[in-house]
Amino acid sequence: MPEFDYTRLRRLPDVEAPNLQAWDATDELLVEWALTAQVPGDAIAVVGDEYGAITLALSDAGMHGIRVHQDLVTGRRALANNARVLGVDGDAFAAHELEETLLAGARLVLVQLPKSLAALDEIADAVARWAAPDVVLVAGGRVKHMTLAQNDVLARHFGTVQPQRATRKSRLVLASAPLSISAEKPLPAPETTTHMVSQPADGFSRVEFTLCAYGGAFAGAKLDIGTRALLDAMPALRSASLAPEPRSGVVNGSLRVIDLGCGTGALAVAFALQHPTATVIATDRSATAVRSARATAAANHLEDRVTVTLDDAGSELPDASADLVLLNPPFHLGASVHEGAGRRLIEVAARLVRPGGEVWTVFNSHLDHRRALSRAVGPTEQVARTPKFTVTRSSRA
Repeated sequence: MPEFDYTRLRRLPDVEAPNLQAWDATDELLVEWALTAQVPGDAIAVVGDEYGAITLALSDAGMHGIRVHQDLVTGRRALANNARVLGVDGDAFAAHELEETLLAGARLVLVQLPKSLAALDEIADAVARWAAPDVVLVAGGRVKHMTLAQNDVLARHFGTVQPQRATRKSRLVLASAPLSISAEKPLPAPETTTHMVSQPADGFSRVEFTLCAYGGAFAGAKLDIGTRALLDAMPALRSASLAPEPRSGVVNGSLRVIDLGCGTGALAVAFALQHPTATVIATDRSATAVRSARATAAANHLEDRVTVTLDDAGSELPDASADLVLLNPPFHLGASVHEGAGRRLIEVAARLVRPGGEVWTVFNSHLDHRRALSRAVGPTEQVARTPKFTVTRSSRA
């Protein structure tokens, strides 16, 4: 059987660049392990297959019924795109969330190690809870990103944890003998913290809100310093001349707000609490982030005004549908520092905001996002600046 041609894989719809590829040596090692394990495809679950390299290589080897979980919707769409280009059979694999249907009866679970220990803990708990008693979890990563703490996390859920020798700058870790979990033991709850929105200059009372985070959600239930900078600048919106656009059939229309790349929902919920007539759509490409943001909205009793969606860069939202877009764009793509994701979201924000609306953005001050915002959205002014971050306000022409 000829070897699988990984070079045919694409990252689309995620950012593509000469220094970014759709697979790495860890994917290859995980595939090689699975092919020698003699486990049928319907007893294999794959977690964290970024662009489908593991799933499609196993499918190419003749396996069927593989179950796969990808946190990012961009990864899910890339897997579907790559499968279509390669002509992979429709019954070769099936997508699942990180739940019992993904893992029931699984004897081999292949995991691309996530960046956060909390995410790994959630995955390991799920495997120990729902997979077959003789399951082997094989987790892999690039050596430079691996730590002994990852072994410790796996050891909380498995009786045996065996790191393998590194090869091609990647390493596999085998975990077996899952520790017994009582059927009555509840599923892991989100981490929860309480935060305060800064005192507005115009005398409004301070707003307290609860933030929730599951697994690998960025920054957990803490406020990352970029989000904090934008939250601190939000009171200026009270005095801004931003009013809802009149709409047919709507009396005293509410402000339509989109939190683009919402993470755990801090911006969406804080804004909704400060502006009781606003309706907010919070959207993110991460299933973990969406799950966290929904928990945050529920914890603050805002389910009726904050809608959370899983989507790739607001692709399912209509043009010019927002009076205001809140944006805290990432500057990483996986483990790589890359401005492409942020620039892509700036272009999306320009599409989503109506003429006369505004885009409020926070970004690392060394990035040239202000010029990008001026070009894509319209006139852009600095609202606030901290030692690391800049907050801007862009007006849609």
